[in-house]
Amino acid sequence: MNFLQIILLGLVQGAAELLPVSSSAHVIIAEKLMGLDPSSPEMTFVLVMLHTGTMFAVIVYFWNAWREHYFSSVALFRRVAMNVVIATIITAIVGLTLQLLIEKVFLQGGPKAEVEALFSQLPLIGGALFAVGLLIIYSGIRQERNRRGADVEPRQACSIGAVQGLCLPFRGFSRSGATISTGLLLGVGQRRMEEFSFALAVVLTPPVIARELWRLFKAHSETNHPSQWLHLAWPGLFGMVCSFVAGWLGLRLLSRWLEAGRWKFFGYYCLVAAMVVFALGLAGF
Repeated sequence: MNFLQIILLGLVQGAAELLPVSSSAHVIIAEKLMGLDPSSPEMTFVLVMLHTGTMFAVIVYFWNAWREHYFSSVALFRRVAMNVVIATIITAIVGLTLQLLIEKVFLQGGPKAEVEALFSQLPLIGGALFAVGLLIIYSGIRQERNRRGADVEPRQACSIGAVQGLCLPFRGFSRSGATISTGLLLGVGQRRMEEFSFALAVVLTPPVIARELWRLFKAHSETNHPSQWLHLAWPGLFGMVCSFVAGWLGLRLLSRWLEAGRWKFFGYYCLVAAMVVFALGLAGF
């Protein structure tokens, strides 16, 4: 990979990660158009580091809001932390179960049977984009009729965590789009759901980073010199900086559109993007 490719991937990831349009799908399409292999350990590690950049953008952007709504009292923090833990546990159960089913049943448990093998399958990405687009449109329409604006409760956290678990194996099924839409359908307020969804992302990202580091290590187990590891890691580290900048700007746009009642328009975009992905698949990318 060269600097221009990394900058482009970082900007695509950062701009799309924090919008409910599946950053992974956008990055994978960009990788394919540049002739890169999205399922290789090197590229999945780069993708995870791009996610890390946007995770830091989330922390910076939401810090004041979290401090006000989550850290203003011990009782409030305990309630929010319990909901985050509940959602994350459900995510892990659903996500790991799906991963085992995919690897052991659909990929038949071979030596190369890893869920990352699906990341380069454009029909799956297109289908996931189409599905999340419909979910966003439906939740946007329902949101316009229901302005209760409740907070997240344990029952709702379970549903949100389960939907987040469904997103993990399928690139294109936007995590933020699916979780925020689920919260809106359950009556959670726009701003509260946005804050909760990205709090979940901050908790979820470190284990995913660890997994992809392990895949990279296994793929290059013969590498033992620090300079060689730095050579493998620098594309991801540089891309992380680019995605941080673009991610912070993307969050500002997301907040404005949510507050303006334009949530469903992200769904329309996902439907159009799905058609583009299907077309690229038919064209042989």
